[in-house]
Amino acid sequence: MLGAVGDLVEDVVVHLLESVNAASDTRSVVSRRRGGSAANVVEAACLERARARFIGQVGNDATGRWLTEQLEEVGADVAVRWMGRSGTIIVLVDPSGERTMLADRATCIELRDPDPIWLDGLLTLHIPYYSLVGEPLATTTATLARWANERGIRVSVDASSAALLQHDGAEQALARIAGLGPHVVLANELEAEVLGPGLHPDRLGGAVVVVKHGAQPAVVMQPGLAPVEVPALVVPGVRDTTGAGDAFAAGFLIAVADGADPVAAAVHGHEVAAAAVQRASVRAD
Repeated sequence: MLGAVGDLVEDVVVHLLESVNAASDTRSVVSRRRGGSAANVVEAACLERARARFIGQVGNDATGRWLTEQLEEVGADVAVRWMGRSGTIIVLVDPSGERTMLADRATCIELRDPDPIWLDGLLTLHIPYYSLVGEPLATTTATLARWANERGIRVSVDASSAALLQHDGAEQALARIAGLGPHVVLANELEAEVLGPGLHPDRLGGAVVVVKHGAQPAVVMQPGLAPVEVPALVVPGVRDTTGAGDAFAAGFLIAVADGADPVAAAVHGHEVAAAAVQRASVRAD
């Protein structure tokens, strides 16, 4: 089973039909759906018929119950604490499909007092960098990573957000990631640019490093080997890339758990990401 710890929130997705008219009206199409990086990974895994568990805290409100039901409906196992107010992210999607996110994580960062049972049955524990920002969630996540390593469960980390990495600074961010004892570290090109040369297996305890470049080839770095580029799949008519990186992570980690080498796993990651983009673009239409 693949587990992911972090955010389960409501996404309010705003597809802009024109440039934003400051202090006035802008034509848009607005929709609401389940979001959160950790939850996205779990959903993508379940849609690939893999077993997956979400670990986190959601609001003790109607939105929190709806969000949890959305994950359960795709077959996810949920280890959820109910407390406080559900989080919301405003996702602004421009006509090219690029996203800008306005985040109110609310109760997500309040997860405390981890339970070892959350890790039962897991082969991999996935940690978005979002889960390393904000207390007590960050301490809870570090504890889960330590327990996972002690139990022989793989740990993967996604760099998640260039803005968060910039706020922490490259050295502190890399130290946080390395401190989790990861087996896999994923980042997109913007996050890799912030982290710089420290985003390398030699600096991360021998972890496999995968740098995603959207529609361009991903780069897989393994200890002692030359980097390998893995081409992405062409998806026509892209309207929304929301969740594509999380879907790639799910596909990659599922393949590794099934015994694939990192390059073959990256191929599967691209396939799962392409399917996610196609689904998101259909919703946008």
